[in-house]
Amino acid sequence: MEDDSDIPGVEDQAVEFDLLDELDQEDERAIAEAEADIAAGRVISNEAVMRWVRSWGTENELPPPECGE
Repeated sequence: MEDDSDIPGVEDQAVEFDLLDELDQEDERAIAEAEADIAAGRVISNEAVMRWVRSWGTENELPPPECGE
């Protein structure tokens, strides 16, 4: 009887599942960090970002917005 490691593709699938698990853990950490930033008020409003972007290339280009704007 063959063990699973002798079946073509099984090792590749195992590596793929490990990578997906790592990505899921990274996603969970990133989401938790983002939620903590939001809860602490470390955000920039869409309006502030859009005001900054619209100023690009004009004579009165604005500096990048900061947290709380």
